[in-house]
This record gives sequence, C-alpha cells and structure tokens, in this order.
Amino acid sequence: MSRPLLITMGDACGIGPEVAVGAWAADRGADLRLVGDVEVFRRAVEMLGLALPVALLDTPTDEPPPDCLPVWQPSGLPDGLLRQPLGQISAVAGAAAARCIEAAVAEQQAGRSSALVTAPIHKEALHAAGVSYPGHTEMLQALCADAQGQLPPVRMMLANDQLRVVLVTIHVALRQAVDLITAGRVLQTLRITDAALKRSGIASPRIAVAGLNPHAGEGGLFGDEEIQHIAPAVEQARSLGIHASGPFAPDTIFMRARHAPPAHPGEFDAVVAMTHDQGLIPVKYLGVEDGVNVTLGLPLVRTSPDHGTAFDIAGTGRADPSSMRAAIRMARQLSG
Repeated sequence: MSRPLLITMGDACGIGPEVAVGAWAADRGADLRLVGDVEVFRRAVEMLGLALPVALLDTPTDEPPPDCLPVWQPSGLPDGLLRQPLGQISAVAGAAAARCIEAAVAEQQAGRSSALVTAPIHKEALHAAGVSYPGHTEMLQALCADAQGQLPPVRMMLANDQLRVVLVTIHVALRQAVDLITAGRVLQTLRITDAALKRSGIASPRIAVAGLNPHAGEGGLFGDEEIQHIAPAVEQARSLGIHASGPFAPDTIFMRARHAPPAHPGEFDAVVAMTHDQGLIPVKYLGVEDGVNVTLGLPLVRTSPDHGTAFDIAGTGRADPSSMRAAIRMARQLSG
C-alpha cells in the first residue's frame, strides 16, 4: 500500500481513543492506521457501541483484514493501561501517550508514513510520567532536532474552513509574550506561514498581520511594538516576495480574513497573530468541532483536533469525532 496516515491514541484516560475510533469508523479510509494499545482501542469500540473487529498489525504498513479497525501497537508501551481510571490524570497513560508519539514520528522519519494526526494528550499526565515537554508541539520539535541537536523553528496554526491563524507566541505568560514579539520572530513566522500555505497549494498566499495593541498602537499612542518590531518585519517579508500586509487593528482583521462565501469572501488566506488568545479565540468561536491544530515548520506533517482530553465525558461514548475527522482531512491535504 501507499504510506499510511498514523493516528496516535492520545491519553487513554481521555477521549482520544474514542474520537480516533469514531473518525476511522466514519471514514474507513484504507490509508488510516491507529497507533496505541490494542485493548484500549477495543474498549473504545465497545464504548461507541460499534460491532467492529479490531486487527492487530505487526507494522503500520501491513494490510488489515477487510472492515477491521487497523491498530499498530508499538513496543515499549507500559503495562496496566486498562486499569487506569477514565477521566483522571495517570502517569501510566502519560507515558503511553508519549511512547505512541515517539513511535509514530520514527515511522515518518523513516519514510514509512505520510502524515501524523495526534489525539489529545494531558500535560499533567505527561509531567507525572517524567516527560519534560509541556505538550505535543515541544515534544515533536525535540524529536525532529537535527544531528547537531538544533531544533526546527515551529509555529502553531489553528484552522477551519473559514479562517487560518498562525501564532507568533504560544504557551507563555502574556507578560513574557510581549517581550518575545521581535522583528526577527515575526519575520520568521511570516516565512514559515508563507512556505506552509504554498505547500498546501496556495500559489501566492495573502497574509495579514495583526497588531499587538489596541488599534495596532494608533501610531504609537497605545504602544510602540507595531512601530519597533511588527511593521519592520512586514516590510522585510515583502522585500523577500512574501505577500504580507499590516499590522492591522486586531479587533477587525479576523473578520476581514474570514472566508464565508458567497456573502463574505475573505480578504486574506491567513492571519498572523501575536499571542495565543488573540489568535485562537476567533477561530474557536467559529466552532471547536471544525478546528484543526497544525504544527508548521516541522520536517513532517502533523495535525490534531482542536480540543483536549475532555476527562468529564471520557468513557461515555459522547465524544464528537468531527474535529478529528477535520484533522485527518487537513493531514491528507498537506501531505499531498
């Protein structure tokens, strides 16, 4: 077969296995393989009330029997995963989630997988397992370091059918985020965004840049980050042939970029936002169930659903796989 698309299990105590199984059952694509504990996936099948056999594969590229859920269980998973209480933080579940990510990334690096879709993990469970990374993005970045240990510059993009937003800063305190907004970092974000959108088939991406301050600083009246850092980065990007513009007032630029034809065609293909909440609130307001998290800048394709482990509904069979299905569609698009 062609190289499979791998879907990691996520935290076994959350809804990751359920949305992975639900997405596969809705799609049943021949390219999909689930990565994780086979018994956890069998439990998820039961939770969803599906009459679905589960096939344990020796390698991700093996062909499963017809109409069977294809599961590859990597070596090194901890014992006792099914004994961990659903909806609670577990070091065992954190360790298993990390191992699945490591194994799936190794498959991509070896050229045996086309793309990676990651089900939600829990940061506290990772920490309890002794995994030092705060989340998927940082772990994937470390796993993709070059031979000299140099980390690839990465950015988070959250996208749905109406809006794409790329973040200059991610999981840091707001006070620290302001200090991280430099001309170099904004320019790097623009270059990463431009390259990623071109790979997805947009020949000349139109990228809007949001300001940091109210009214984009109003000419320095409300802050000078736009004058000192953001505007110079936009000008330098334009000199490199990147179709960037701004900085624009952040309270209106997302509405201008929103693509909802025929009544409202978007003016831009993506918005570069300065901080986590500035960028993610407008995307999530349009519908968490349709959102996809894409890590840009990695030497591989990685997407994930736009939601967390949802411990409060884990095991109830009520988890909505829509965002996981959207992440799968996006991964296919980005991997060609």
